[in-house]
Amino acid sequence: MASPVSSVPASPSTGITSTQKSALTLLASLFFMWGFITVINNTLLPHLRSVFDLTYTQTTWIESVWFIAYFVASIPSAKLIERIGYKTSMVVGLLIMAAGALLMIPAARIPSYGVVLTALFIVAAGITLLQVAANPYVAVIGPAESASSRLNLVQAFNSMGTTFAPLFGGYLILSRSASGNVEGGAAVLTMEQRMADAQSVQLPYFIVAMVLVVLAVIIARYKLPDLDAATRRLDAAERKNHSLWNHRNLLLGIPAIFIYLIAEIGVSNLFINFVSAPEIGNLTHAQASNYLFLLWGGMMVGRFAGSQLMRKYAPENVLAWAATGAFIVMMLTVLATGKLAMWSLISVGLFHSIMFPTIFTLGIRGLGPLTEEGSGLLIMAIAGGALVVVQGQLADMFGLQASFLLTAVCELYVLFYAVWGCKVTSAEPQQQLTAPTTNA
Repeated sequence: MASPVSSVPASPSTGITSTQKSALTLLASLFFMWGFITVINNTLLPHLRSVFDLTYTQTTWIESVWFIAYFVASIPSAKLIERIGYKTSMVVGLLIMAAGALLMIPAARIPSYGVVLTALFIVAAGITLLQVAANPYVAVIGPAESASSRLNLVQAFNSMGTTFAPLFGGYLILSRSASGNVEGGAAVLTMEQRMADAQSVQLPYFIVAMVLVVLAVIIARYKLPDLDAATRRLDAAERKNHSLWNHRNLLLGIPAIFIYLIAEIGVSNLFINFVSAPEIGNLTHAQASNYLFLLWGGMMVGRFAGSQLMRKYAPENVLAWAATGAFIVMMLTVLATGKLAMWSLISVGLFHSIMFPTIFTLGIRGLGPLTEEGSGLLIMAIAGGALVVVQGQLADMFGLQASFLLTAVCELYVLFYAVWGCKVTSAEPQQQLTAPTTNA
């Protein structure tokens, strides 16, 4: 018979049971994989730009389709989780991602811009399901006061995936293609070269698909602690006594995540084209992918460091300093040239590192039994990454370097949220996730 709570004692320093720690360790692998797959796009985009002869606007539309999937799939994902539970939803999400990765193989053989967009949309829909399930799960699996630290720690493994992805994509895609080995990033390809370059994506996406299937099998066989009744969504009658509209930190946190994603995705998507430019780094795309490794590596280091800092300092204070630093280096990116502009853009990863997990946990702080609904809205706000197409249009009209002014403006809203917008106005009773155990 199942007992309602775990008999495993919690760690005195973190309030986390050993059962919950092992669950967090497994979930870290999910964060790693969706970070890895997302950033493969950053090496894929300049590659596809050459293969299909795309403008910056058309190139960023590829990433916009990716983030439109977050908007389309978030609510259906939440409904699916209600029906089949968190663990099964994670398995389904991994299998959806694997299906999309496999679709990249015929997309490369044709090759077809439309099929590429469809494949990436499917992969992103699977990641959305994982995000809707895993982010709030990690946030409520222990004490509320350590939620920001805990989510930053697990998100650091997401950044570990984003750090290794450029090396993987650079070696298996860019270094094996004609477009990836032209200095200054400008490539005029023959039709024969375009066909060969298009097919270079088949092997990496096949490897990714197989890893996702293996991970789905592991998750399916693992016993994750489930949300207890106290943390589930309130029924309709009781729900009338509570309103998300009373929570300023959530209402302003939704646009904070939306706007932050415009900044993060704009930087990562246009990074290779920017540092490859003759007046900046004068690199090949394959060489530039190694510097993209440093951008995402900064995010990984920042999240590990941020997890520790938030044990000592209030998360909103750490977020305010990060937003200030990000604004400064983005203005340097816009105004400087050569190596200074390149390294200032690389350094923004360090400041961006703690933004998403910290905004997320500040946004659900004080929601209590409304946490599930609030989390769904915050995940939907990831669709802000779709507006990277705006930066693509700015780059086409005013130049790539000037387009990063949009990123600098985004940092200012995050600063506003950290200083004032995240203040809790009407706290609900807070709940903590408990781990059920099975007695023999």
